[in-house]
Amino acid sequence: MTPDEDLVRAEAGADDERVEAALRPRTLDDFVGQERVRAQLGYFLESAKRRGRPPDHVLLSGAPGLGKTSLAMIIANELGVGLRVTSGPAMERAGDLAALVSSLVEGDVLFIDEVHRVARPAEELLYTAMEDFRVDVVVGKGPGSTAIPLDVAPFTLVGATTRSGLLTGPLRDRFGFTAHMEAYTPAELELVLDRSARLLGVPLQPAAGAEIAGRSRGTPRIANRLLRRVRDYAEVRTGGRVDLQVARDALAVYDVDDLGLDRLDRAVLEALVHRFGGGPVGLSTLAVAVSEERETVEEVAEPFLVRSGLVLRTPRGRVATPAAWQHLGLRPPGPVGAPVLPLEMPGEAG
Repeated sequence: MTPDEDLVRAEAGADDERVEAALRPRTLDDFVGQERVRAQLGYFLESAKRRGRPPDHVLLSGAPGLGKTSLAMIIANELGVGLRVTSGPAMERAGDLAALVSSLVEGDVLFIDEVHRVARPAEELLYTAMEDFRVDVVVGKGPGSTAIPLDVAPFTLVGATTRSGLLTGPLRDRFGFTAHMEAYTPAELELVLDRSARLLGVPLQPAAGAEIAGRSRGTPRIANRLLRRVRDYAEVRTGGRVDLQVARDALAVYDVDDLGLDRLDRAVLEALVHRFGGGPVGLSTLAVAVSEERETVEEVAEPFLVRSGLVLRTPRGRVATPAAWQHLGLRPPGPVGAPVLPLEMPGEAG
C-alpha cells in the first residue's frame, strides 16, 4: 500500500493516530532534520547491508515527538526486514520478553519504546538476548526449577527513551549505536509542514507554515497536529485556504499562543506568578493549583517551560523567570513587597 493510500484510509477513519502514522517518512531521505543522526545512521545501515549481517543494537533518546519511532521504522525499512513493536511497560515479566524474542525471524528489528521502563526481571533476560542471542527460560519453582537455554535468531533491538538517565549501565552498554535527538529549528519544521501539507492536500502558504512552525515547540509531532487543526478551521471558515491570518486565528481558537504555550502551560505560569508571586513553589503545590496531577505538570508542561527560559527548577521549588512575567504582560518584580504591575504599552504614559 502506498503512503497516499494509507493517508486516504486514515483520513476516512478520522483517526489522528492513523493520520500521524501515514505522515511518517519511510526512508532516511524523506526524514527531515536531525542531520547528524541521519548521517550517522546512513553509514551504520549501509555498512550492515554490505556485510550481510544485522547491525548493532540502537538506542535513540530525546524528548517525545522528535521522530524516534519513525527512525525505528525507517531502520527496518532500509534493511528490508520485519519490525516488531512493543513498549517498556508491556515487558513486566521475563516470560513476556522470552516469548517475544523467540518469535523473531533472523534480521528482524525489535522496537521497544520507553525502554527504560522495562521491568528488572525482563531486563536481565534482555541482556543475554542482546549479547548472546539466547534466553534462559526457567521451568518450575524453588529448588527443583531448571533453566533451559533457548537460542534466539540474530536481531537488532532499537530502544527509544525520553529519560536516558534512568537506563541501567549494563543495558546502556549493550547498545552499539546511540543517538540523542535534538529539538527542531523553525526552518526544519517548515520543511516538515510543507511535506505534510502536500500529503494532506492543504494549500499552505509559506508565511502560514512559518507561523505554525514557530509555535510547534521544536517538535514535528506537534507541528503536524497543529497543521491538522488549522486545516479544520480553514475548511469551515475559508474553504480550506491557509494564509498567515487564518493560521493565527485558528491557533488562537485552539489556545496556542505565539510561543507555543497551550492552556496547561499558561495555567502553570499564571499560577506561579499570580498565586505564588513567582515562586519558589513546590511542584506538588503547583499541580494542585492548576488542578492537574503532579506527573502531568512535571512531564507535559514543565520541560518546555524550562527549555524556553520561562521557569527555573531550584532546590526550593519552581521559580518564574523575568521572561515569564513579560510573557504574561506583567512587569518583573522588583524589591520584596513591590506590587505586580502590568507592562506599559507603547505610547502610554510612564
